[in-house]
Amino acid sequence: MLSACQINFRCKPTFREGSSRSPRENFVRHHWVHRRRQEGKCKQCGKGFQQKFSFHSKEIVAISCSWCKQAFHNKVTCFMLQHIEEPCSLGAHAAVIVPPTWIIKVKKPQVTACQCLKKRTSFKRKASKRGNEENKGRPFVIKPISSPLMKPLLVFVNPKSGGNQGTKVLQMFMWYLNPRQVFDLSQEGPKDALELYRKMPNLRILACGGDGTVGWILSILDELQLNPQPPVAVLPLGTGNDLARTLNWGGGYTDEPVAKILCHVEDGTIVQLDRWNLHVERNPDLPQDELEDGARKLPLSVFNNYFSLGFDAHVTLEFHESREANPEKFNSRFRNKMFYAGAAFSDFLQRSSRDLSKHVKVVCDGTDLTSKIQELKFQCIVFLNIPRYCAGTMPWGNPGDHREFEPQRHDDGYIEVIGFTMASLAALQVGGHGERLHQCREVTLLTYKSIPMQVDGEPCRLAPSLIRISLRNQANMVQKSKRRTSMPLLNDPHAIPERLRIRVNRIGLQDYEGLHYDKEKLREASIPLGIIVVRGDCDLETCRIYVDRLEEVSSCKRYISLGFIFGHIQFGCLFPPCDLCANLEHLHFVTEISQDEIFILDPELVATQPAGTPPGMPDLVVEQGPDHCSLLHHAAKTGHGEIVKYILDHGKLISQNICFVFKLLNVLLSPTDPFSLSFFVLSTKGKTPRDRAQQAGDPDLASYLESRQNYQVVPHEDLETAV
Repeated sequence: MLSACQINFRCKPTFREGSSRSPRENFVRHHWVHRRRQEGKCKQCGKGFQQKFSFHSKEIVAISCSWCKQAFHNKVTCFMLQHIEEPCSLGAHAAVIVPPTWIIKVKKPQVTACQCLKKRTSFKRKASKRGNEENKGRPFVIKPISSPLMKPLLVFVNPKSGGNQGTKVLQMFMWYLNPRQVFDLSQEGPKDALELYRKMPNLRILACGGDGTVGWILSILDELQLNPQPPVAVLPLGTGNDLARTLNWGGGYTDEPVAKILCHVEDGTIVQLDRWNLHVERNPDLPQDELEDGARKLPLSVFNNYFSLGFDAHVTLEFHESREANPEKFNSRFRNKMFYAGAAFSDFLQRSSRDLSKHVKVVCDGTDLTSKIQELKFQCIVFLNIPRYCAGTMPWGNPGDHREFEPQRHDDGYIEVIGFTMASLAALQVGGHGERLHQCREVTLLTYKSIPMQVDGEPCRLAPSLIRISLRNQANMVQKSKRRTSMPLLNDPHAIPERLRIRVNRIGLQDYEGLHYDKEKLREASIPLGIIVVRGDCDLETCRIYVDRLEEVSSCKRYISLGFIFGHIQFGCLFPPCDLCANLEHLHFVTEISQDEIFILDPELVATQPAGTPPGMPDLVVEQGPDHCSLLHHAAKTGHGEIVKYILDHGKLISQNICFVFKLLNVLLSPTDPFSLSFFVLSTKGKTPRDRAQQAGDPDLASYLESRQNYQVVPHEDLETAV
């Protein structure tokens, strides 16, 4: 029998293969690793682990699970071999971990001949088809199991923020979570990851970086238009971290245990954060030749914290330019703050912003504040969205008895306008505040010279411009709770229903295409087939087997086409039919469609006839009876040429399912059937089926008919010349 130290443990699984046809496992197995150093106590015997202080010691002290962090002594009496295949609960942070069973690696689907032929599609399906083409390059798909207990987390780390602490934080999160839910922003942006996880229920995001990193992620969320938008928590690694302070995450990362951070993210309260648009135009009051040098637009068009101009922006601009020139000198948060202090003192002596009030015009909700700004000779003007500013100060303060102003909030749809002199700026560090000017919803700012400005810490020197500030939207954020209110999830958190009773309805492709946005009309146009009872974690491949059994047990013996498609009544998109993408149905849960009712799309089902439709219309061509033969089949076999010609002249030969039409034509145009030769004779309108296919704009069908026509002409010539 092998000892524990002789077991060769596998690498940590972070996903599962999508090509596997084995039943999907809803649990994760332990991933055991050898440890030379281990904290805590053995789960079996309860004793501590002996610590080896020699750096050259290779003795294995413990065996620990990298998911749930359970640890055992490296002894047969403590770690038993049956532990290897036991299910894992994922430990205290199971609610935020993305299990590897949810991340599926898929192979690129092979293009079949039938898929090449099926080129005709409706306009409503083109959008979903373009989305599928965009997903072709992605090797993974996410198939979560919805549960109210789960709050899966995506972690984005900016290693360059705040003294380069991010590298250490990145490694720790990869140890506690699935590495495929932790992303390094220095390697790639957050867009691809958010696109991959966009359908994850109860998703939360942790942004590890400065306020600029948070703004970057919020901008990508706006671009992707996720609904609902996942809330964003903040681990402050930057220099100022004013937004993190506002949301109770603190002013910087001080080696707090990652396990504790994950608990705070899971238990945090979701709050709203106002976000503001900045629209910049050239100053219309100045002629083109009088415009000074400077940037024509701001670094950001949206701000979350504040937008300011004057003294503070000039200091930030100097810091930014120095860091760009010598980045190696700015690898410490303390050193960065010292540079800020030195630049501020230098600018104070030079008084570079003393004339700011003479070159700006400010109008808030129709109220002109220019005269007051010039009277008080402000050297800095701040448009503040959150209570914190300049590394933790509170410039708005507490209005107290001033009834004209309300206490500041980050979710009230108002922005605070504050003016500063050099004295009031210095008083900020000892609890002072600026001059409260206004609380408004819209601001119009006009500048007449190039002025330093900053947007959420991103500075520039803007040429004379007209700037409009307006409310953009509200973002969901995670505010850190004062204490933990929930207990760790020690059991399997993937709560799914054991059994589902699902009503199955059959509907035609044409009806579904026109009614899939209205569930009630869709139900009226469908044919009920019965009720199936399946497991809560049943996939569509297994569900298809239950649907097929309905024909056997149903008393009415309704025929169900083998090529039916599962329809999605919530988003109006189709799952691929099994004959084209049969290797993908086992990747979709039936709960992704519905938990009480599903619609199967049958290409051979006649569409619902609208009122006033004349009899004998095209759907009779493909409608089949119990013997799987349509009216066109019977008319051709019994030799009723007039009926055949009438159907071909007045019916739709081109169906939604081209594969079925080809199969139908192979029967009707068989050279063994003498009557089928008359199909190539001109119809009553003087056109052959090939001509009508070309007229309908279907080159594939026309090409097929032409090949069949040539095929049948040759046998006739052979029959006439054969000896």
